[in-house]
Amino acid sequence: MQPSPADRDAPNRVPDITLSFWLIKLLAVTMGETAADYLAVNLGLGLTATSVLMTAVLIIALIVQFAQRRYVPVWYWMAVVLISVVGTLITDNLVDNFGVSLITTTWVFSLALFVTFLIWYRVEGTLSIHEVRNFRREAFYWLAILFTFALGTAAGDLVAEQFGLGYLATGILFGLIIASLTFGYFVLKLDALWAFWLCYIFTRPLGASFGDLLSQPRDYGGFGLGTIATSAGFLAAIVLLVLLMTLRRGKNTLSGAV
Repeated sequence: MQPSPADRDAPNRVPDITLSFWLIKLLAVTMGETAADYLAVNLGLGLTATSVLMTAVLIIALIVQFAQRRYVPVWYWMAVVLISVVGTLITDNLVDNFGVSLITTTWVFSLALFVTFLIWYRVEGTLSIHEVRNFRREAFYWLAILFTFALGTAAGDLVAEQFGLGYLATGILFGLIIASLTFGYFVLKLDALWAFWLCYIFTRPLGASFGDLLSQPRDYGGFGLGTIATSAGFLAAIVLLVLLMTLRRGKNTLSGAV
């Protein structure tokens, strides 16, 4: 489907893919893992109550994000952090509350993501993240993001826990996969679209593995920093980077107006 003239002239609602994008995304997924554990376990809310609460907060954040009709760093990254938490909780609920195996959840979310991409492409004619200029494309975008987080959680837990590699080895494994995709994109001319989405998926288990490595007790193979300190540290880093990004964006806007 060809975009309307209004859509072609509308600003993109999601950020450009830069080093800052990947850094904040990695911090966000790491925090998503530890924050979900903190709310469900340390605060004693349990998976069900935590899932309901965070889903409600995410819905509010997405309503605000959709209302912007352009990329605003603070609202976009708030939605990413919250969808990271909810994606983690979806997988945790399926595994812990409903007894679905990690292998099954990995396949289910892989299929769900594939179907999302298929419908997105059939409806819009493109999966480009540089052309998210209307409500429908942004809805597909966020649905795909949700499934990448749920899939990444399942795949990361599958490798680290069920396959027994542990948090550090799992983080290194997914880091090497991302490095190979980066090499493929810059050197072997791998398609930019699929390089982006594959890296987006694999940064989830990469961040989650290192989040667990930092927060989990030493008896479970972690560094024992706890979910509070780990989540707070990564949140502070995200806030700082988003603030710098917002200030820089404001300066660029003023420069363009002169």
